[in-house]
Amino acid sequence: MKLKAQILDEAGMNRALVRISHEILERNKGAENLRLIGVRRRGGPIARRIAENLLRIEGREVLVGSVDIAFYRDDLSRLTETPELRKTELPFDVNDRDVVLVDDVIYTGRTARAAIEAVFSCGRPRSIQLAVLVDRGHRELPVRPDYVGKNLPTSRQELVEVRLPEFDGETGVFLMDMNE
Repeated sequence: MKLKAQILDEAGMNRALVRISHEILERNKGAENLRLIGVRRRGGPIARRIAENLLRIEGREVLVGSVDIAFYRDDLSRLTETPELRKTELPFDVNDRDVVLVDDVIYTGRTARAAIEAVFSCGRPRSIQLAVLVDRGHRELPVRPDYVGKNLPTSRQELVEVRLPEFDGETGVFLMDMNE
């Protein structure tokens, strides 16, 4: 794979997440009933960053959890016979809460669908909203995020790579060419 462009640097990513945080607070009229759930892997750290922003802005701590979607994927049988299960961590009840699912990139919508199923397996939230850092298009399901940091039209031969210090040692959003 070849690097085509850096889309967001650390400062740009932080600005996008602060904007998303303000939009979440505005839509939900505060943080009182909110719960954030990151989609494993990169959705978790992004959800924690949004929670930190909400605390700074609103002065209220928002609980953060994470879901593993491995068993909720509709392509599970095509991927592997033995999926790797990572731990779902929801240190709170989702019933009657406004849940914001957080992920790094939305592409086909299948990951978002699987994450919604995973949340419903834990209870019945009042609402489920979706926040993504990057929307790259090419939806296969009728899923549209409520909060988007960056809309980035891509071709199917391109890959959007979100790098976070927790996994990659750097922060940024990069557009990669899969043909090279």
